[in-house]
Amino acid sequence: MASETAHHSNTKRIWTVFILLSIVTIVEVVLGIFKPESVHHVHIFGLSLLNYIFIILTIVKAYYIMWAFMHLEQETKAFRWSVAGTLSFLCVYLITLVLIEGDYVYEILQTQQQKWIF
Repeated sequence: MASETAHHSNTKRIWTVFILLSIVTIVEVVLGIFKPESVHHVHIFGLSLLNYIFIILTIVKAYYIMWAFMHLEQETKAFRWSVAGTLSFLCVYLITLVLIEGDYVYEILQTQQQKWIF
């Protein structure tokens, strides 16, 4: 006796996820290689606009990976926001701390007489 539930193929969904993540990755790589001057030399809060674009694209890619591979689209709205919101906040917090500390180390290395070797 065969099973009454039919198994549907996820081939279309797999290709959709693959294409979307590939497009975001290709955009990141192309921007990293060519570094257009229109976004590379524009600074907002001490950081170039190109860096903000990289940060946003990386967060979008991480969110979509969670959405697709952790199967968050099938969960309730409150659970999705509790997982995605917490991880998004922690990612933004980590990026902020790394940028602040990196700027501090850069300033120290530029203003000191003796150069440190890290």
